[in-house]
Amino acid sequence: MIPTKRWGDSVRNYAKDWTLFERIWLISFTLINIYLFFAWKDSIIGLVTSLTGMLCVVLVAKGKISNYYFGVVNVVLYAYIAFQSRYFGEVMLNALYFLPMQFVGLYYWKKHSNAIKGKDDVVIKHLNVKQRIYWAVISVAGIFGYGLFLLYLRGTLPFVDSASTVLSVIAMILMVKRVTEQWLLWIAIDVVSVYMWFYILLKGGNDISMLVMWSAYLVNAIYGYYNWRKLENAQS
Repeated sequence: MIPTKRWGDSVRNYAKDWTLFERIWLISFTLINIYLFFAWKDSIIGLVTSLTGMLCVVLVAKGKISNYYFGVVNVVLYAYIAFQSRYFGEVMLNALYFLPMQFVGLYYWKKHSNAIKGKDDVVIKHLNVKQRIYWAVISVAGIFGYGLFLLYLRGTLPFVDSASTVLSVIAMILMVKRVTEQWLLWIAIDVVSVYMWFYILLKGGNDISMLVMWSAYLVNAIYGYYNWRKLENAQS
């Protein structure tokens, strides 16, 4: 009985700094996800992928190191679902890049965290003008080049898939580096990804959980940019 009580206290203490928006966002999209899972007869893999993904991104928006634990589960399952839909860029992105980057990010976030103060949150920074121009040029060149490769593979929506993949690679690098501007890329990625999975539904697919997940990501990315700006100002 005592371990159960301690576990309950740990959960309450972990969630005590969550804002009203964060609680409403997570509960609302979770309920929507579960309802559509039954209504559309989606797969259990799709549901678990969506739920772990939402937990991951809301924890990233809060600057919490624990996001990476949920991220490992999410990227493995998402790679499998993307493979079934022939989004090969998404498959390679998640299996070959996002998965190992979860462990890299966990290491660097712990290294630059406020753990010494008993907190789970990370120290935040931003890019200068020169760095922003550099990453913008890399993004455009990467999207075009990788899009041609996916076109050769006869993938679904090759240049849209490329935009999602290339921007995700760069956004993940900025995330590991604890940079606020990562959220501007995540917003663009989420818009593109919502379109990608909506396209699959129009073609007769039933991966409704993926559409809900990316819609939730979009809302969270907008909030994440706002919250990281606030956290950055508070830490300076």
